[in-house]
Amino acid sequence: MLLEHRHLLGIAELNAGEINTILDLAENYIEMNREPQRKGNRLKGRTVVNLFFEVSTRTRASFELAAMRLGADVINMDAEASSFRKGETLIDTAMTLNAMHIDVLVVRHPASGAVKLLSDKVNCSVINAGDGQHEHPTQALLDALAMRRRKKKLEGLNVVICGDVLHSRVARSNIFLLNKLGAQVRVVAPYTLLPRDVAQLGCEVHTRMETGLKNADIIMMLRLQKERMEGAFIPSAREYFHFFGLDRKKLAYAKPDALIMHPGPMNRGVEIDSEVADDIQRSMILEQVELGVAVRMACLDLLSRPLQRAGLAEAAQ
Repeated sequence: MLLEHRHLLGIAELNAGEINTILDLAENYIEMNREPQRKGNRLKGRTVVNLFFEVSTRTRASFELAAMRLGADVINMDAEASSFRKGETLIDTAMTLNAMHIDVLVVRHPASGAVKLLSDKVNCSVINAGDGQHEHPTQALLDALAMRRRKKKLEGLNVVICGDVLHSRVARSNIFLLNKLGAQVRVVAPYTLLPRDVAQLGCEVHTRMETGLKNADIIMMLRLQKERMEGAFIPSAREYFHFFGLDRKKLAYAKPDALIMHPGPMNRGVEIDSEVADDIQRSMILEQVELGVAVRMACLDLLSRPLQRAGLAEAAQ
């Protein structure tokens, strides 16, 4: 099965079959990444550009490694050290990239919708690596793969997303994905960190960890995104951890075999206790990092397939 999309801008635009197609292909790339010879030629002759308007370590390195392992030529464009600081617009950027004849553009931007705007102006495929508070589709896909591998399914799982839901594009993408694949989703956060319309996204809403974590199969902790906060959303980091940080006591509210996730980077002692984060039996945090490369390889592969691109071009005529 091929994706019926030229771009990957969000989970909201995918159906369950397309999500499973990406996850199934990623399974193959997990094994490839564990082999001594980890480089293929699926994207030989293709050019992938990583254009990041926000600082990123995990996501950018993961996309770069994924493209290189598929044999692509990779260019990293640092928006902070380029012509964007001289006033170049997104439209100017699109025209420049079109002139370079690249194949895939991976974009992270602080403004929601900026990646969609850019995708409308370029001739290549675009992957959203996170835009504002909108979506972060590949993070949700790698999270789903981690859950599926450890729990053998997603349908029927009780998945609880805890923390700064208000500012989290990761939370939005995960809620969309988990609902499409039949999981039961809850969010837990103080009132100040909950979007007004969060229940309309398809999840239960709780403001106490005791009730929110009850019978949880998966607990996904979120980073406090202080860079997006204007004003006081929490009294103090210490008080936030007391009520909403995951430690052994709060973990006991969940099922005995509940697993722990975090998209990173972690604020230890604020969102999660080190003892819990480093528990090799319960924590999937390092697995998430490993699976991120495989998922991004699958996305790059599917969006670059000549037959799909030819079919899309023919349909547009």
